[in-house]
Amino acid sequence: MNNSTYPLDLLYGVILERKQTDSENSYTRYLFEQGLDKILKKVGEECSETIIAAKNSERGGGSELLVGEVSDLIYHLMVMLVQLDVPLEQVYAELDARAEKRGNLKAMKTTDKNT
Repeated sequence: MNNSTYPLDLLYGVILERKQTDSENSYTRYLFEQGLDKILKKVGEECSETIIAAKNSERGGGSELLVGEVSDLIYHLMVMLVQLDVPLEQVYAELDARAEKRGNLKAMKTTDKNT
């Protein structure tokens, strides 16, 4: 699956370009200059904000905020992948492999919440 017209491919390309060039006033470049710890902190923050937006959306808050937070999370995950030199094609391959799996429901643990 190597089609550069996919939005994720385009985003990955822009992020990769920002890593390789010295762009003034680039938030992406700033993240790379700060290093992996800063990038991971942002991934964690965006993950938490996505969870909160999803709960608010479920309570009738609409999906606009959720879509924005999911977009922020995807962006920061892409920055993380570029920082770690993980090609997007590797993620696509894993997703393709998982899409082929059938009947792989894991048994859920039962937890006694009263103890």
